[in-house]
Amino acid sequence: MNRQDGPRRPYDVVLFGATGFVGELTAAYLLAHAPRACRLALAGRSGEKLERLRERLAGADPLRAAEVALVTADAGDPAAMRELAESAHVVASTVGPYIRYGEELVAACADAGTDYLDLTGEPEFVDTMYVRHDPRARATGARLVHSCGFDSVPHDLGVYFTVLQLPDGVPLRVDGFVQARGLISGGTLASSLTIAGRARQALAAARERQRYEPRPASGRRVRVPAAGPRFSRETGTWALPLPTIDPTVVRRSAVALERYGPDFRYRHYASVKSLPLALAAPAGVGALVTAANVPPLRAWMTKLYPPGRGPDAERRARSWFRVRFVGEGGGRRVFTEVAGGDPGYGETAKIFAEAALSLALDDLPETSGQVTTATAMGDALTERLRAAGIRFRVAAEC
Repeated sequence: MNRQDGPRRPYDVVLFGATGFVGELTAAYLLAHAPRACRLALAGRSGEKLERLRERLAGADPLRAAEVALVTADAGDPAAMRELAESAHVVASTVGPYIRYGEELVAACADAGTDYLDLTGEPEFVDTMYVRHDPRARATGARLVHSCGFDSVPHDLGVYFTVLQLPDGVPLRVDGFVQARGLISGGTLASSLTIAGRARQALAAARERQRYEPRPASGRRVRVPAAGPRFSRETGTWALPLPTIDPTVVRRSAVALERYGPDFRYRHYASVKSLPLALAAPAGVGALVTAANVPPLRAWMTKLYPPGRGPDAERRARSWFRVRFVGEGGGRRVFTEVAGGDPGYGETAKIFAEAALSLALDDLPETSGQVTTATAMGDALTERLRAAGIRFRVAAEC
């Protein structure tokens, strides 16, 4: 059985982890925006929670909610994950931290030729999944697409969009500047603590990946150097190095796509208006790393704000993000922008759902194995997100 099996698979998209905070937002978006002919299923560990979720979703569209299947499955049960993967063309998972709960489903999708996507920002998980499951996914035709939320779609597709505004076949330079306002959920906090507490394991996984990962084609160079803090005249803000998974995702897109030119460089920054805030930010990061590596502090933080909790609708409505890009090459310079609402939850649910629908329904490039959003869905997903209200625009060019 493979992902070309057509109607023999009962579902087009299965959302796994639908009863979690981001999962429920994604489920509501899918029910509201997926074509009626798209066969949806909501999956999770608790059948009772799934039933209650469907009751809540029925308030907006009772008939659509009644059509959605419910599937009970546990992330730690290989047989259940295999059955889930074999039932769908696309499985979208919100079940994290992924390094603890994610591998059985990735393995099952790679074996079954099922497209898989998630919201992980955990480099260790992405690198480990590449080493263990990319070869099998390439053989079966499965597309394994990680980091399909605010990490890292606005940045990956934003750089891709910027590159398309610049001349082809010349060296290109792009800088990204991220601004956002919003609160995190308990699940995001748990994942952040996991990342901060597993730096040694993450480094080992990255080194292991380097043994297998292909290099740019002969004659091409792709660089994502460590970015130092500086004042950015382009944005009028302090630019601080932002140590997220985003620049790594951009680099992998640039390696895969020749449109990024023979010599490509990307730098990734947080954009901060206030100098005192810029000075305080490293201390905040240091405090998080300390807490992640002191078990009593880690347990206290997790208990204080457990997975399943997140900002309410009123707070999400006041949240926003903006990523500005400065691209140069071939004698041209462009300023582009990707912007939207609540980055962590409202827009992440929208991005994640549209990415799942793109994999299931759009005419996409022939790819397989572990791929990025720019590589797998590029133009199609960009247009979907623009239609959904996320802004991709050229602010200026010279």
